[in-house]
Amino acid sequence: MGNSKSSALSKGILEDLKMNTKYTEAELSLWYQTFLKECPSGLITREQFEKIYSGFFPDANPKDYAQHVFRSFDTNSDGTLDFKEYIIALHLTSSGKTSRKLEWAFSLYDVDGNGTINKEEVLEIVKSIFKMINEEELKTLPEDENTPEKRADKIWEYFGKKENDKLSEGEFIQGTLENKDILRLIQFEPQKIKGKVNQN
Repeated sequence: MGNSKSSALSKGILEDLKMNTKYTEAELSLWYQTFLKECPSGLITREQFEKIYSGFFPDANPKDYAQHVFRSFDTNSDGTLDFKEYIIALHLTSSGKTSRKLEWAFSLYDVDGNGTINKEEVLEIVKSIFKMINEEELKTLPEDENTPEKRADKIWEYFGKKENDKLSEGEFIQGTLENKDILRLIQFEPQKIKGKVNQN
């Protein structure tokens, strides 16, 4: 994608990122230099991404979830993230517009990439989220959502879907915007990561 050999960010990518994220030129340039130090090729592999993600969850197992997050941002499916994909991921997951975040969330839950979500895909993502929740936090979850299966059932019921139904992107976004409980359930974050993200 971008010019991975240069230590300067291309003007086109810089302008695109400034227009589509909240980040300034100075921030983007600084992050690009840091990105190149960590990933001299200008690309981050899934394994590197998982390692970075693990740093946020030292007491948990974020590998499965990190793989899904990586897949959802590897827009050209080449097995790597370039700087632009990486920054878009950072922006969407931390501060993007709600509609863009929901588009991303849909792609996260659409595990097979066929344009719809089924209940098994919801369960797969929810299971990966639960691997990141520590025992203390699990004890605080409501009874009807304290296992991956219960949480997936609850999400599916909120959307008004039967067991074998499918969910389109439009239905997913509209249902989530109309029901704050769905939003809470699909974006569940362990308390520890919320604190770390807010500090940055």
